Formats: sequence, structure tokens, C-alpha cells
Amino acid sequence: MFLTIIIIVITCIFIGRFLKKKSSYSLPPGPTPLPFIGCLIQMLLNKPIVRWIHKLMDQLDTPILCIRIGPSTHVIAVSDPSIACEFLKKQDEVFISRPDVMSAYLVSDGYRTVAMSPNGEQWRMMKRVLSQEIASMPVHKWLQPKRDEEADQLLRWICNKIEKQDGGLINIRAMSQHFFTNLIRNITFGKRFFGQGTEDGWPGEEETEHVVAVFTILKHLYAFCITDYFPWLRWKTDFDGHEKIMRNAIRIVRKYQDPIVDERYQMWNNGDRKEKFDMLDVLITLENPKLTPEEIKAQLVELMIATIDNTSNAIEWTIGEMINNPRILKKALEELEDVVGCERLVEEQDIPKLNYIKACIKESFRLHPFAAFNPPHVSTMNTTVAGYFIPKGSHIILSRYGLGRNPNAWEDPLRFDPERHLLEEGKQVMLSDNDLRLISFSTGKRACPGKTLGTTMSTMMLARMVQGFDWEAPGNEQSIELVENYDDICLAKPLVAVAKPRLPRHMYPAY
Repeated sequence: MFLTIIIIVITCIFIGRFLKKKSSYSLPPGPTPLPFIGCLIQMLLNKPIVRWIHKLMDQLDTPILCIRIGPSTHVIAVSDPSIACEFLKKQDEVFISRPDVMSAYLVSDGYRTVAMSPNGEQWRMMKRVLSQEIASMPVHKWLQPKRDEEADQLLRWICNKIEKQDGGLINIRAMSQHFFTNLIRNITFGKRFFGQGTEDGWPGEEETEHVVAVFTILKHLYAFCITDYFPWLRWKTDFDGHEKIMRNAIRIVRKYQDPIVDERYQMWNNGDRKEKFDMLDVLITLENPKLTPEEIKAQLVELMIATIDNTSNAIEWTIGEMINNPRILKKALEELEDVVGCERLVEEQDIPKLNYIKACIKESFRLHPFAAFNPPHVSTMNTTVAGYFIPKGSHIILSRYGLGRNPNAWEDPLRFDPERHLLEEGKQVMLSDNDLRLISFSTGKRACPGKTLGTTMSTMMLARMVQGFDWEAPGNEQSIELVENYDDICLAKPLVAVAKPRLPRHMYPAY
């Protein structure tokens, strides 16, 4: 009996070592990590990191890559749709959580919000609030007049710009970023501007500072900060300066937003406000659950950064691609004339029939995403995906860039071709893709609840721009130089184009 026990123990030890060795060797391909620091040195020497990761995937010819950073964190990058679906659909419950990183902790004010919070009761509560109270269809319809106001203001501002400036030069990037932030301010706070704005209806210094801070947050959110992989150093040191940058940007955003929340609370408590007019009123008056002021303030920061990046970026790229390919611009205009006619402006009720317009936006989401990767998911247990061992605690990042340009998923993937998204007659084009051949609003339990709002905002802006104006390259240029910035994947230079009115004057909102 004693000998049998010894044999069993020895056998178990060998089996355990074998399985451990097998597991370590069945990780996805990737660079060889050093003890304790992993691939940290390689990461620091190969900036921008998003370019390095995609370069590694090309060199190793793999659609799934594993990079160990620090003593134990495995970063798993994925560029294959079928593997992505294994993570976010087949094993959604395993990868439902978010990692604990410095930038997300600061933006969410200690994980009070929905998009960045790890799996738990707080996340479930905030997800329920957003889905049922903020992103619901009744609320969407209730807030339509505010969106209509901003759609009219867009035309009004472009017309003012054309009249007061020779050549009609329009900075599409600045215009689209401000359009979406103005719109979100309006439906959230009931006001388009924090300050007075300018005489021609353009945002003023306050709004400009706010937008710059929002995009600074977006640039550094989940941006491979060193202390994310050595958490015992967090709040003690700031090697790459990310913490200082994030804290300053968040301070600026909240400098404008928080006082409005405090003032609105006071109005409700004093009885000076008895009717709901915007999202902030909805959040303050919720009873089940009753949100704290801190939760509302944090969620409104997250709402702001979650609604303006992909949408504004898609508009900029789409207009550039349309100018370079007049056939696409002509087809979009023909659709508008068929659906809307020539006697009125396009409205939200027309969106279901604007399939080519939506296909243009979807193609920009595919070919020109704002961010290279989606927000990371984290594995809550050891598992296996696509035949590879995925350790508990791994950070899973799906490559928007790689999925949208995967040659196995898309024919001629580098060509801007809206027709590839058109379905058989009678079926609507949706801006999302449940098969994860591109990522716009993601999928699974972590999918963006604001898909309807995002679709409406982006479709209306592009439709109004195409219907209201002819767009051309500036000066004597024949086309727009559509080159990506090396440090990120946005346009290297803000798109500037010439706008010329194409409708009778009486059709434009009074200006």
C-alpha cells in the first residue's frame, strides 16, 4: 500500500509537470519573453506599439499573437474573425470582464461606469441603467428634436463658413468632432456649448478645450502603460507620463461637466426643476437603482468619450474617399434624391432606406477604424481558444485594423468599396458585424449599448453633408492625400475640403 501511494504521487508529479510544460508551449505564437519583465524592453524600443504588434503578426504569419509583458500578463492580439468569435461569442462568459489598468481606473473614477468596469455587480447595474434608461428606443425617440437641432445647425454653420470665407474651405475633422460633441452635450446637458460660442455658431474656447481633452483621454486609454503590467508600481511612479496626461485631461473634461451635474441636482432638490428634458435629468431622477452623483459624473465622462471617436473619424475618412472617387459620391447623392427627393432635407425617418450612405460609413469603420484595437477583455479562467492555451488574466485585444483588412475575410481589403456591404434588396445595411469581420459596436455582453444612437448620428451627418453640398479637394489638387499617421491610424493631416451649396437657398435652415 505504501509503495502504491508513492507510485501514485510520483506519477501525479510527472503528469502535472508534463501538463504544465504542454500548456506553456501551447500559448499562441509570439516573441520570447525575458524572466520577470517579459517583452517590456521590446515594447519600449518599438513604438508605436500598435504598429509593432501588427508587424509581429505579419512576421510570424499568425492571426493570434501572444506577448507576455511583466512577470505574468499575457496580451493576446487577434486579427482573424473566426478566432475573435470564439473569444466574444462562443466563450463570452469567460472573457466578459475588463482588466484593471491605470487609465480605465482614472476615467471611470474607480470603476463606477459600464464600459470599463470589471465583471461584477457595479457593471451589471450600470449596464442595466444604460440599456433600459439611456439607450432605449423610447428615450432615443424622445431626444430626436435635439438631434434635429444639431443637424440643422451643421448646415447653418457650413453656409456661414462659405459666405464669410473665400473658397469655402472646411476643416472636416474639426467640424465632425465638434458636431458630435455638441450633439452629445445637447442630449446630455440640454445645452450645445459650455460657453458662449462664436458669432457664426462655432464652438468657443471652452468647447475646444473640452474636445481636445476628450481626444487626449481616448489616445491614452488602454495605451500599454508600464504600470498596467507592474501594478505594485502604480501611483508610485509614472515612467511613461501617462498618468499625468490622463489626470490633466480628465480634470479639464470634468471642469466643464461636473458643475452642471451639481447645479442640476440642486434644481431638483429645490423643486426648481420638475420635468425631464435630457439624459442628465433621467439619471438624476432614477429611483431603482438610485445613482450617486459620483456615478453619474463618471458615467457622463465615459458617455462623452464613447460616442465621438469612431463616428467623427468615419465621417472624415468617408468624405475624403468620396472626393477621391466621385462615382461613390454620385451614387450616395442619387440614393438621397431617390429616397428624399429634392423638396426637403433628409431626416432621421429616412435612415432605414439610406443603405448606400450607411454602407459608406460601414466601409470606413472597416478600413479606417479610429483605434487599432478594441478595449481589452480579460480571461476569468484558464481556457483554450483556437487550439491555444489562454491563461487566466490574459488581456484579449481584437485588432480592428487587422480584422477589417483580413484578406481571408474581405476581397481586395485595401480598396474602399461600399458595395461590398450591400445586401439583397429589402434588407437594411447595419453598421455592426456580428461575425466580427469588422468591429464598430462589438458584440456579446460587452457590446456597445449605443448602437442606435451611433448609427443615427453618423448617418445623419454624412447624409446632410452629401445632400447639402458639393465637396472638392482644395486649390488645384485633384485628390485628397489619404495617408495614415504613423503614431496612430487616423489621417496624418486633418481633412480640409471645399464645400459648395447645391440646394436652393430656401432649403437651408435660416442663417
